[in-house]
Amino acid sequence: MNCYSAMISYAENSMDLSAASAILMDRESRRVLCEKDAYTKRPMASTTKIMTALLALEKGNMEDMVKTSARAAHVEGSSMWLAEGETLKLEDMLYGLMLSSGNDAAIAIAEHISGSVEKFAEEMTWKAHEIGAVNTSFKNPSGLDEEGHYTTAYDLALITCYALENEKFAEIVKTKRKTVPWQGHQWDRVLKNHNKLLSMYEGCDGVKTGFTKKTGRCLVSSATRDNWQLVAVTLKAPNDWEDHKKLLDYGFHHYKRKEIIREGEYMKTIPVKGGMIDKISLVASSSFEYPIQEGDEGKFKITYEVPDFIEAPVGYKQEIGKVHISFEDKPCGSIPLVSDDIIDKVEIKTVKNSLKKIIKNWLLMFV
Repeated sequence: MNCYSAMISYAENSMDLSAASAILMDRESRRVLCEKDAYTKRPMASTTKIMTALLALEKGNMEDMVKTSARAAHVEGSSMWLAEGETLKLEDMLYGLMLSSGNDAAIAIAEHISGSVEKFAEEMTWKAHEIGAVNTSFKNPSGLDEEGHYTTAYDLALITCYALENEKFAEIVKTKRKTVPWQGHQWDRVLKNHNKLLSMYEGCDGVKTGFTKKTGRCLVSSATRDNWQLVAVTLKAPNDWEDHKKLLDYGFHHYKRKEIIREGEYMKTIPVKGGMIDKISLVASSSFEYPIQEGDEGKFKITYEVPDFIEAPVGYKQEIGKVHISFEDKPCGSIPLVSDDIIDKVEIKTVKNSLKKIIKNWLLMFV
């Protein structure tokens, strides 16, 4: 079966995927492009570490020295081979966390950032809910099986889209190989990324693998083509590599990005009170693009949130209201509107001087 026919098959029948739960999401707009049982709560194994890394990046300092506790050094499962008492920069720990899927790094990072694994897990959950992933609960930073530790494919995609906005996170998860110090050895550690899609799929630039016997294979991937990034998530997927190729291919071939609003585009005119000019044009402060497929063009609606008038003075590119965009009657974005000119305030003194000048010129006509 060729790639195109495989995509058609998936479009018609979501059971073409091996995953129990799956989703494909546009990273920028968060539009769901396709999904399969994406809202069922499931354990997520080491894809948990996406949130671990995100929280560490937001709350920590990359130059911090992180000390490895006994609990971290002796945790079960995948490891970056930390020894008890060993110290590494937080940045190096994060590479060990995301490339080698180090459970030891996860524990060490959690203890460094929050003082305990338990407290860090609480903060992970709070952060998830803040992002909008309200059906997610973390009990540890590694993803080892534990009661009450779960997410959904949809929530995990939201978390990943948010995390990829962090430049350092995006840099780490697309790294295939990294060398970091190894105390007590004459050589450095060489960390290799477990994510095979980085080499298997054109444009792949992340994100994280995961597996336990109870959870099954879990995978979060991202790929960018023509400055357009998609995020795919599968949970409990025996054939996850192929699932992700199908998901990403489906997105890139069946959707295109449409520019709904162009940066600098004229949007509205409003009156100006007390100004040298009596009205001013408002333009879009940035562009807004949205992924669409055939037949979507007429499903957008634009509404304005602007004042009835504005008092002078008005500065150049001063924010004056917003434009809201909805798709299929659901909000999908908003952009600030800004002034495209400068309007000075009319001063009384200026009016008097103008009148004096007019009278003087009129009198000179009779001299």
